[in-house]
Order: sequence, then C-alpha cells, then structure tokens
Amino acid sequence: MPAPKSPEFRQRAVELARLREKPIAQIAKDLSISESCLRRWMDQADIDAGHGLTKDERAELVRLRRETRVQAMEIEILKRASAYFARENVLPKWGSGSSTNSPLRACLWR
Repeated sequence: MPAPKSPEFRQRAVELARLREKPIAQIAKDLSISESCLRRWMDQADIDAGHGLTKDERAELVRLRRETRVQAMEIEILKRASAYFARENVLPKWGSGSSTNSPLRACLWR
C-alpha cells in the first residue's frame, strides 16, 4: 500500500484536476496515484467546502430512509388489519337472520 500523501499534495492535485487542462486520468498518472483516488479527493474537497453530504450525514440519510420504508409498511399493515377487523366485527351480517332491532343496528342508524 502506498504511503499517504500530504494534505498539501492532495489539495494541489485537486486544483490541477479542476483546471481541466488534462484529463483526470492523465493527471492521476502524472502524480503516480490512481484515478479513483484523485476522484475521491475531489469529492472530499467538495464536502469540505460545504457542497454535498458528509459521511455522517449520508449514513443518517440512509438510516432515515430505511426507517421511513419500514414505517410505511407497518402503516399499510395496520390499515389493512383495521379494515379487516372493522368488516368482520362491527358490520352486521345482514343475511344471517340478525334482528332489525339489535343494539348494533340502532347505533349505526343514529
């Protein structure tokens, strides 16, 4: 594994890449680093400058999106369950000979 580069070296590499005088692949090759490494440095420089999300913010966003999906599924399950129980337990069974004077029927028509 290559030795870590100094912050000054990284900053200068990012500046050179942003000038777009040469392709990023060529700049990386000239500096003896990989293209993906240079791109990561550029992304990190954007984050440090206030553009984009930090690692912690991105992790929180992923966690919150996951929680939102789970909650939406739970809400859908609860809606279906409440509709099922409302249909089964509250509504009278009209065809089963229920009395027209039942307390349930009286509550429904008030």
